[in-house]
Amino acid sequence: MYNEAIQEASTARERSSVVPSPTIPKVAILLACYNGERFLAEQLQSIIQQSHDNWMIVASDDGSCDGTLALLLRYQQQLGEHRLRVIAGPRRGFVANFMSLISTPFIRAEYFAFCDQDDIWHIDHLSKAIAWMQSADPSVPALHCGRTRLIREDGQPFGVSPLFPRAPSFKNALVQSIAGGNTMVFNHSAKQLLERTASLPVVSHDWWAYLLVSGTGGRVHYSASPSVDYRQHGGNLVGSNSSLKDRLHRIRRMFAGHFQSWNETNIESLHHCREMLSEESLRRLQAFARARRSPLPLRLWRISRSGVYRQTVPGNLGLLLAALLGKL
Repeated sequence: MYNEAIQEASTARERSSVVPSPTIPKVAILLACYNGERFLAEQLQSIIQQSHDNWMIVASDDGSCDGTLALLLRYQQQLGEHRLRVIAGPRRGFVANFMSLISTPFIRAEYFAFCDQDDIWHIDHLSKAIAWMQSADPSVPALHCGRTRLIREDGQPFGVSPLFPRAPSFKNALVQSIAGGNTMVFNHSAKQLLERTASLPVVSHDWWAYLLVSGTGGRVHYSASPSVDYRQHGGNLVGSNSSLKDRLHRIRRMFAGHFQSWNETNIESLHHCREMLSEESLRRLQAFARARRSPLPLRLWRISRSGVYRQTVPGNLGLLLAALLGKL
């Protein structure tokens, strides 16, 4: 499969090596890799085939012990270093790998995209996100994200991720991450926010991006139309949350105190960058933090007054349960 993929890359080399018009904004694709040899070629091919063709990939390999690095270097030889740069990751897990990519000094672009090693991008993944972001002031942080189409190991589709109908906001971000990082494309202003906070402890790079952009008064767009095929296989570090099994697993984690621990980490890191938050977001953060520490009857009232919400009725019932049990 890899030889075929490399041959396709060779065929596309001439097109990929042409420097696009300077009027077309550049996208830096931040690809975190670790032992991804099995599916990586398909992801790289889907990037090469993007309708928005002014892109560069920066692949951070986190110490793979399979053929990932060799595959990346073969693609680099075919595409050129202006299209694909390979660097060494920090070897502290996937979140640290993505956050280190955000802070890599040589990466310069108008837009940025998180990229997982085992997905497949639809041909309009970048163009759709950029079209939305270009409609507004580039000095305002902007984040485009959305649903995914779920595929099996062999690439066959079998469903879509849950649809979240309520508007994205900081009130939602405080208690829920609505989209995977594998769907996220963001502008330079949002990248600067993430870079300034890269040393802070965060639960996940995607949840932190949602918190930071929404909390600073930026724009967040959640697309109901998937533009990424999210591959489900035994090596997934984060599940799709699309099945009853996935949701029961999350409930068990809540009872074990994971949700409480995540909230504590997020709140502490947000307090460290509170000068970046809007006045309204800072008030919401303080109200939510105070509510979590309150005795039970007052806790429920203050949680309600803080305005935090999850996207679905079952999600809000789970939020209420977590508050009742002191697991929030």
